[in-house]
Amino acid sequence: MSTINFQDLKKEDKPVLDRCFASAYYENSHFNFTNFFMWREPYHVQWAEEDGVLYMTCEWENELMAIQPFCDEEKWPEATAKIIAHFEEQGRPLVFTGIEKGYAEFLQRYDGADFEIEEDRDNWDYVYEAEKLISLSGRKLHSKKNHLNAFRKLHPEAEYLPITEDIITACKIELNNWYKLRIQDEPDDPFIGWERKAILEVFDDFDYFKLKGGALRLDNRIIAFTFGEPLNADTAVIHVEKADPNIRGAYPAINQGFVEHAWSDMTYINREEDMGHEGLRKAKESYKPCKMIEKFNARRK
Repeated sequence: MSTINFQDLKKEDKPVLDRCFASAYYENSHFNFTNFFMWREPYHVQWAEEDGVLYMTCEWENELMAIQPFCDEEKWPEATAKIIAHFEEQGRPLVFTGIEKGYAEFLQRYDGADFEIEEDRDNWDYVYEAEKLISLSGRKLHSKKNHLNAFRKLHPEAEYLPITEDIITACKIELNNWYKLRIQDEPDDPFIGWERKAILEVFDDFDYFKLKGGALRLDNRIIAFTFGEPLNADTAVIHVEKADPNIRGAYPAINQGFVEHAWSDMTYINREEDMGHEGLRKAKESYKPCKMIEKFNARRK
């Protein structure tokens, strides 16, 4: 009998996970239903709620990993003990992945077991001030402003639209165009196909996920789209952003337009991690983050 009765993550589980994630101030971009749902298949995401604690695990290359327990901090000791017992029963070494700094510090002083904790820089989140992403003011963002101005000058007829059922089919066409270009560049990267499948799933039931989305239309086609949701009280997280790479300024235009139209009431915008991808790191650093959300992995000694 397993210590924790885990089950596969399904679309119908959204209300339970939403409630658990909303009960505390989490800054890790992964700590929301949409992210876990989009990646549930390649990572075999499972969950259980017991005694007011949300437990989650994922698996990659046959390594089972725990996510930090989602609950009040005073429940961390008993929840952690339960996770330890569960992994012992499974005969698996206990590894926590993507934990926030507060929980990493708790594990360092935890009495019941010794953990080796390491920073996971490739998965740190980039966080920006919403106002700066809208205005692009200041010398540091001058080149971004130039790209945006060039786009507006070349394509004055381009229009920003919120994502509604009317344009989802056109967004799917742009997603497939993006996918064909990316798969040519990196034919061995399985994540490109998984991400495409996950985005299509979200588009197929867009209202259910309660996301906000934005798109750019030019010459009767969608050339860029994006979607995200509130991560916590003052931060929105951007899950996906795709644009035609052959149209100069399309990425800065959808980035700026989405924050201006959908998230001007938020203080911060979390644009997720770079996954150690050099081009992505350069792009995310070029927008000058105001803070990074550190993430850690912990392995029981």
